[in-house]
Amino acid sequence: MRFVRIITLAISLVAALAAPGAATAVYPDVIDLPGGFFPEGIAVGNGHTAYVGSLVDGAIRRVDLRTGDGVELVAGTEGRIAVGMDYDSSTGNLYVAGGPDGNGYVFDGETGGTIAVVDLAPSGFVNDVIVTNDAAYFTDSFAPVLYVVPLSRSGEIAGPSQTIPLTGDFQFVPGGFNANGIVATPSGTELIVVNSSVGELYKVDPDTGEATAIDLGGAVVNGDGLVLAGRSLFAVEGSKNQITEILLAPNLATGTVVGALTSDSYDVPTTAARFGNSLYAVNAKFGTPPLPTTPYEIVRVDR
Repeated sequence: MRFVRIITLAISLVAALAAPGAATAVYPDVIDLPGGFFPEGIAVGNGHTAYVGSLVDGAIRRVDLRTGDGVELVAGTEGRIAVGMDYDSSTGNLYVAGGPDGNGYVFDGETGGTIAVVDLAPSGFVNDVIVTNDAAYFTDSFAPVLYVVPLSRSGEIAGPSQTIPLTGDFQFVPGGFNANGIVATPSGTELIVVNSSVGELYKVDPDTGEATAIDLGGAVVNGDGLVLAGRSLFAVEGSKNQITEILLAPNLATGTVVGALTSDSYDVPTTAARFGNSLYAVNAKFGTPPLPTTPYEIVRVDR
């Protein structure tokens, strides 16, 4: 009987460890980044790996979400920055928006080697990127366009980039910070883009660029990074130190704000990425001088 009790206890312990959400209990809520790193973009790769980019010099850091340990994957370069990013699990490549240099970068997520540097916008601000089965889509905050980099079935770059105007309901504010975060539906047939200047979300046709405003009954204030999980859209609102959760209608025509994810550790988060039942956001701390000693963090919250 003692043997049976031991076996039963062991089975119960294994079941408890396998229960949804149990694994996240041992993951740190706050992961420290190097002083002065000044993060903006974050993407989750394979396993429990995440990537974070720097606004100081475009350095990319690979972080273990389980232990909090991190290593430099891509060395910083003077005059370069890293803004939004996305990881392509089919190739292991990391796509990074280069901001004011107008480039899109593609790095090997394992070695950090440069796969490609794509010239997108010589005078724009390439802000964020999402990768689908057949293309990588980049936003430009200073121009009402999307940049499209076609991909082959194997995930390799299949031709020169294309520029697609954002039309329809998209409102462009000259001199403002416009198109920002971007996500795609699982099929890749529809995109969602946030406009930081006017506080609106748009459903965008990836082939034509036609944008249809998503009626939320209100604004997404200074919306930045987006995360899509099923019909739940999470919009980072750094000025509010929160991530707003929006339940989208099946046709994406409307959405209802159902709550907000907050943390005492948030300090102007910019972008977020999903891992399991958690969202990980980086603290950009806009308004705090980005000195070499300024501390920065990745913050985990349950969703």
